[in-house]
Amino acid sequence: MHHKIVKSLFLAAGLCFATAVHAQKVVEPTKVDPEWNKPQKPFRIAGNLYYVGTYDLTSYLITTSAGNILINTGLAASEKIIRENIEALGFKYKDTKILLTMQAHYDHMGAMAAIKKATGAQFMVDAGDVGVVETGGRSDYEMGGKVSNYQPVKIDRVLHDKDTIRLGDMKVVMLHHPGHTMGSCSYIFDVKDDQRSYKVLLANMPSIIIGQRKFSEVKAYPGIAKDYAYTLDTMPKIHFDIWLAGHASQCGLHEKHKDGDAYNPKAFEDRAGYEKQLAELKAVYEKKLAEDKK
Repeated sequence: MHHKIVKSLFLAAGLCFATAVHAQKVVEPTKVDPEWNKPQKPFRIAGNLYYVGTYDLTSYLITTSAGNILINTGLAASEKIIRENIEALGFKYKDTKILLTMQAHYDHMGAMAAIKKATGAQFMVDAGDVGVVETGGRSDYEMGGKVSNYQPVKIDRVLHDKDTIRLGDMKVVMLHHPGHTMGSCSYIFDVKDDQRSYKVLLANMPSIIIGQRKFSEVKAYPGIAKDYAYTLDTMPKIHFDIWLAGHASQCGLHEKHKDGDAYNPKAFEDRAGYEKQLAELKAVYEKKLAEDKK
């Protein structure tokens, strides 16, 4: 009897969530960088890692013997571009088995619900962003509002710092890098080709988006300053061969790869560029801390 009651409550909760998702009003911002919607020809980055996103909103496909992992899904309109890019590379869209995001903002989550529905893939997210994902961005401390800016997504697994995502012969480790969102995260993993293996870091760069407000004025995220400090201290210590980011512009992707270029993983071996980006972001953070004290 007890088992039946628990099962009934579980099914009811699932039905309520599905109904809420279906009924959710979504208003995605219309004034966005035109490069976010611009198509980009897909290409092989290194080994079994491919670029399948738009010109600036990065989406990464990791292929495995048991299906594929897709990281980031751009805007709602990006779904068509991502699907066509995956198929142009010779892979099956339906072989997408795991969906991940580097942060719970609409420019990374916009097409997540549609892709999950089309492929049946499992969606996994950093614990810090669970609440924001479940409200479709509405509860985000900075970019939230009265309505959702992307379709809420059912979460299949909640991830914590250094958790491992496994599929086929791949192991992807999530690194908790909060600040930009409460659950901003990076991913690190190994890929290989006929020549060698590469340790790849998909880095969520900790940019500050609160404008002129002081950190102490961000009441919906009381630990924001400490989270940025943690992330800016942790990220420079990561060892890798190749790094990429949540936006192509953040990692100079289009300077490193032009349409028609031959396969060249070495182009993405850019430790100096990574350290320069982090140093600039840390300077912005420290300047803001100093201004906040005045």
